[in-house]
Amino acid sequence: MHTFLPKKDPLRTYKTNSRSLRKLENVASNLPKLLLTNKVQKTINSLNINSFSVNKIIKEESKEEINLAMSHLSFIAHSYIWGGNKPQSLLPQVIAEPWVKLSNYLGRPPILSYASYCLDNWYKIDKKDPISLDNVALINNFLGGVDEDWFVTIHVCIEDAASGAVDAAYKISYLNENNSVKDFLNLLKQIRSSLQKVNKIFSQMPKKCDPYVYYHRVRPYIFGTKDNPDLKKGLIYENQYNNKPQFFRGETGAQSSIIPLLDGALGIGHTNDNLKHYLNEMRDYMPPKHRKMIENVEDKSQAKDIILKSKALTKEYNHCVEEIRKFRAQHLEYAATYIHKQAQVKSDVGSGGSVERGTGGTPFMKYLKKHRDETENQKV
Repeated sequence: MHTFLPKKDPLRTYKTNSRSLRKLENVASNLPKLLLTNKVQKTINSLNINSFSVNKIIKEESKEEINLAMSHLSFIAHSYIWGGNKPQSLLPQVIAEPWVKLSNYLGRPPILSYASYCLDNWYKIDKKDPISLDNVALINNFLGGVDEDWFVTIHVCIEDAASGAVDAAYKISYLNENNSVKDFLNLLKQIRSSLQKVNKIFSQMPKKCDPYVYYHRVRPYIFGTKDNPDLKKGLIYENQYNNKPQFFRGETGAQSSIIPLLDGALGIGHTNDNLKHYLNEMRDYMPPKHRKMIENVEDKSQAKDIILKSKALTKEYNHCVEEIRKFRAQHLEYAATYIHKQAQVKSDVGSGGSVERGTGGTPFMKYLKKHRDETENQKV
């Protein structure tokens, strides 16, 4: 079964006996208290330059521990950048150096990405039971609380529910003219069934994630530095990149590999403009194996051309496209409710960050509408 969640459940604690890793875990686990008391910068600035060494786990190529450390450092770094009275434009070497080392190993930028925020940031409360909204909790938080947890665990459960669609999309890309109508039909039905589960989970977001709390206490910590008016000059990673400011996109659901894979397998195209460029750029923030899988599916899939020749397949194909459209329409609706409307509400509690740009640095309402409309236009 092809899936974008890790094959083994993420680690909650390090196996390697290391003072540096214990300190890293301790700081990460205390972030909600440090942010509440405005002590993140003070705590980080008091550390020895080598406090968070990750050399041992990189040398041993301990993948699960590397993913845990990447998540820990990403949360700590974003707390440092966004957790004070104003955004910090310089990230101290104690965080910057190990973060850059891990990002080089993992093949994605040193910024909080979807992989560290969602894919590698959960555990099952009861290990014997499957992933569900009743059985998933987060390893790392910023402020913590029901709303922040729910926002991320919804995405974890979406990734799990989408496994059937991901697996079928991968397989359908390998079919050709020699395969039967039934071969295509079975996989299209599997995609539709899986996406119906995804949309059912996605529809539950408002149950425990309040728009006001999301905008003022969840969203501010997941911004990046590219196209962000609050950090126009970028972020300096102390003694990395020759101390030249870097610009990276913030965490966004557009970094999930599910929809790009389905687009590729089903031949759902996007016009060649800034939106398409942005979607392609998001792949730089995905784990390289996920990125490669999308590219392989795009290169191989003949599905749409073959489907167009069969009425039975065309009907089922349109059902699949409709589920993708529903997902994108729901995303647009949430963007309006959780961001656009909240930006109009005056508050002294926290900050929603940029009201014009999404966490990925885009004019989000315009892009999401285009996503939805282009998907609708792919029906045949």
